Order: sequence, then structure tokens, then C-alpha cells
Amino acid sequence: MTTDVFEEHRSLLTGVAYRILGSASDAEDVVQEAWLRWSTVDPGRVDDPRAYLVTVTSRLSIDRLRSARSRRESYVGEWLPEPVSEAPDGAARAEMADSVEFALLVVLETLTPLERAVFVLREAFQFPYAEIARVIGREEAATRQLARRARDHVQERRPRFEADPAARRRITERFLGACMEGDLAGLTGLLAEDATLVGDGGGKAKAPLRVLEGASKVGRFLASLPGNADRFFASLGIASPVPWDEIRFEVTEVNGGPAAAVSFGSRVVALVVLEVVDDRVQHVYLVANPDKMSRLRTPDPS
Repeated sequence: MTTDVFEEHRSLLTGVAYRILGSASDAEDVVQEAWLRWSTVDPGRVDDPRAYLVTVTSRLSIDRLRSARSRRESYVGEWLPEPVSEAPDGAARAEMADSVEFALLVVLETLTPLERAVFVLREAFQFPYAEIARVIGREEAATRQLARRARDHVQERRPRFEADPAARRRITERFLGACMEGDLAGLTGLLAEDATLVGDGGGKAKAPLRVLEGASKVGRFLASLPGNADRFFASLGIASPVPWDEIRFEVTEVNGGPAAAVSFGSRVVALVVLEVVDDRVQHVYLVANPDKMSRLRTPDPS
């Protein structure tokens, strides 16, 4: 019975933890720890198992996020969220899918751990303020203030006129084609004038250590990728000459939106996610850290 109750809520708990942490591997660890705590509790003494489990998972996630941010001070280069092919909670509703979008997870990194937890519980899962207050151990009025501050912060940093999914996919396809051809003019034409590129190689794969700013600089870097492909694959342990017949470049779906994936054999080795505003690429997110690729399915070759 104890196991059945936990499994009934596992999807919800994993979804909460992933959105708070931005890391699927950390979310799995948190949910496992929540299970260990639940296994020592007498279920008959818990009036509301869902509320109890969400509280435990949220508090564990907040603590882990605080610890993770301290460790990230020594992270090599920029840190980006861990992408996933499917939402951890199998989110089907539009508002749930939006809450796991990669660009939003990047923005959530700028919140404090407490603000992020409140934002996730309220905006993604529509928990009542009174329940969120009990989760974080604050008065309801203070919780509402935290939620308002987090929501305002996110709205300030998210574009007002994002492209719809179909337009994003078309632009991602054109962007991938221009990158593969080293087409500087084509890339520059797709980029907003103040475009940025954030790379995350984690010190384990070739990626920019600092944010690139401006269409010219971002475009030149992207156009140079075909000529530097051997160096990138070498950083992943793929010896030169690169077996190009085993490498694929395709548009796939990640975190509920389109992304350009580079696959070698049966694994994704690099991922590019675009944030598109007014039909121009505003932000380019390049994830190459191999530790963050395990939750990605290789695109269907068909």
C-alpha cells in the first residue's frame, strides 16, 4: 500500500523536482530520497499523502538547489538546464508543457531557490497559496509576495511576442541547414542584432566558456562549426577521421519545443535550442556536456 500510494504521485513529484532544479538527474535523486522518507512513515497517520509528498519533495529540491548553486561556482563555463525529450510528468496540458520549456528553465535560474519553488508550484501546478505557504514554511501573505516577485521577474525576462511552435520549427530547420553549410550570411539573416549564444560543455566538450553577444560574433562562431567539427568530436572521444556516416543532424523535440540535435550512433552529443522572437533568433543555447545528454532520445531517422 505504501508503494502504491507513492507510485500514484511519482509523476507529479518528478515534475515538481525537475522544474525547481532544472536537472533530471537531480530530480530523480530527490524523488528517491522522498521515497525513502515516505517508506518510514505510517500512511495511516498522514491525512493527505499528496500534500505530504509534495512538501517533502519541494523542500528537498530547495535544499539541493541551494547546494547545487554553490557547486556551480566552480563549473567550467556557463551552466544550462538539463534537456529532456519528454516532460518528467508526461505533461499534456498546454500550460504544463509551457512550464517545462527550455527557455523558461533558463530564466528560472535567475530566481532564488525559494522564489523558484513558489513559482513552480503556483504557475505550473496551480497549487493554492495556502498550501504553498505550508510547503515553504511561510505565512500566506509572504508567499503571495514571493510569487508576485517571481512572476514579475520572469515576465521581465521573457519576450512578449515569441514565435509559435510551427514558426520555431521552420526557423530551427533553416538555422540547422545554415550551420551545416557554414553559411554566415544565412545565419546572420536569422539572428536578431543583439542575439546571444550560451554554450554548456561542462569542461567535457568544446563549447564557448563565455556568453557570445551580437549577431556578428554569434554568426561567425556558428559558421565556423563545420570547420572545427573534428575538434568538437575529439573532445567527446570520437577519434579523427570522424565517421560522418554515423553522425546525423536533425530537428527534434526537446522540453516541448523544437531543437537541433547532433547524434552519433545511438546518442545525442550536442543540442541547440533557439529562442525566437519576431521571427528572429534572440538566444541560442548550445548544450554539449555529455552528462546532460542521457535523457534525450536520438531523433527518429524516418
